[in-house]
Amino acid sequence: MSQADPRQQVLNRLRRARGQLNAVIDMVEQERSCKDIVTQLAAVSKALDRAGFKIISENIQECVVRDGGPDEDGVTLDELERLFLSLA
Repeated sequence: MSQADPRQQVLNRLRRARGQLNAVIDMVEQERSCKDIVTQLAAVSKALDRAGFKIISENIQECVVRDGGPDEDGVTLDELERLFLSLA
C-alpha cells in the first residue's frame, strides 16, 4: 500500500478546513450555541495547522537554504523555526 501524495494530503486537509469554516459561518448565521461554534472553529484551526505542518515537514529540504543565504524560495533555519512557531 503506497502513501498518498503529500500535496494531495495538504489539499485534502485544506478542503476539509474550508468545509468546516463554511459550517462555522452557517452556525453563526443560525445563532447556534457558543459551545458548538467554538468547537467547530477549533476543528478548523487544527486542520489549518496540520496542513501548515505537513507543508513544512514534506518540503523541509526545499525550504531550508544551504550555503548560508536565502534565495528567492528558500528560508534560513531561523526563518524555518519562526514558521514552525507561528503554527504553535
